[in-house]
Amino acid sequence: MLLVILALGVVQGLCEFLPVSSSGHLVLAQALFGLGEPEVLLDLVLHLGTLLAVCVFYRKSLGELIVELRLLPAALFRGKMSEYFRTLPVFRLGILIIVACVPTAVMGLVGRDFLESLFNSTRAVGVSLLITAAVLALTGLAPARGGRRVGTMTLLDAALIGAAQGLAIAPGLSRSGLTIACALFLGLERGLAARFSFLLSIPAIVGGLALSLGSGQTSSAGPGHLFLGLVAAAAVGYKALVFLNAVVDRGRLWAFAPWCVLAGAAAVLSS
Repeated sequence: MLLVILALGVVQGLCEFLPVSSSGHLVLAQALFGLGEPEVLLDLVLHLGTLLAVCVFYRKSLGELIVELRLLPAALFRGKMSEYFRTLPVFRLGILIIVACVPTAVMGLVGRDFLESLFNSTRAVGVSLLITAAVLALTGLAPARGGRRVGTMTLLDAALIGAAQGLAIAPGLSRSGLTIACALFLGLERGLAARFSFLLSIPAIVGGLALSLGSGQTSSAGPGHLFLGLVAAAAVGYKALVFLNAVVDRGRLWAFAPWCVLAGAAAVLSS
């Protein structure tokens, strides 16, 4: 069982940040290892490992956001929201992340049961992976260089990216792929597209973990095995995050489309 958990941790670490859908690959991997119905708690523990990776990688940005968002109560009560949003880039980024969380949360709460039911269908995962492939391929049409920065990013931009993240609750739809692609389609600068996507993943993963714990999910794996899976996901996830940022900066997100096509076709044909 330990080797299976470690293997799943590696799969999670690679696929959480690479735009190939970690949830989709975990469903396929758990089926391959004969675990029966996918274990939601195990899936979320592995997601917690990649949460640690993104927090470490973006620790500077997180620290700046925490400091800047301390101005939020004063901004609300003193009528300074518009001024701070316009003049303070880090404060603006924090507000945009909060706004993006709203459609994600609404879609997650309203459609959670249906979307999570897809975890039991390899065919559904395969179709979703093919959709992910199409979205990634289209990023090849995004502008080669330049793009809008935080100062020109709007509340509508944030809401649309948050909606893209909400759709990615379905296994096979890549969270990083859909959110980064959406940001690029909106004309955002590549580095900002990646940073916004991964910072946005933090509250999404925390919220998902809280919902899972609240619903009393269990796992056949013991606490020690789960911890080792978390460590594996965190270590591999950090390396994958470094790699993907370089890929996005070069404008080659589309290069992951063929893998999604192969994985999606294999899942559909084997179901």
